[in-house]
Amino acid sequence: MFEIFVEETFAAGHALRGYRGKCENPHGHNYRLRITLRGPQLDATGLLCDFVHLKQVMHLVIEGVDHKFLNDQAPFDTVNPSAENIAKYFYDEISRRMREAERRPDASGRASGNGAAITRVDVWETDTTRASYWPETADTATASKQKI
Repeated sequence: MFEIFVEETFAAGHALRGYRGKCENPHGHNYRLRITLRGPQLDATGLLCDFVHLKQVMHLVIEGVDHKFLNDQAPFDTVNPSAENIAKYFYDEISRRMREAERRPDASGRASGNGAAITRVDVWETDTTRASYWPETADTATASKQKI
């Protein structure tokens, strides 16, 4: 199994609806975003995923939130813009765009997918606070059902 990750940053403001404390007021963060991909095989070039391609996809999604007030942007106009929900948003959007790109044929007429998938998204609001999202798998579903 192979694994890569790419990090990018963006700045945005938000206010947590229904929260009691300082974070209910409008404020901003310099966010750091990490996308982790994992897959069983490399492409003909020896890459799990081209870093340049992953960064391009990340930038397309980041453009929609960078230097904006998240509460005014879909889906955060209805979903609370917590770090957890921001991580899930990036997972959903980047995964969707990567699946679309895999279905498009490359210059040789073949689809470009090699089974790589996003396995984790990390969003830092500060140097010491991070939220993560990853899709549930059979392993995590079993673990979450076990009682402590």
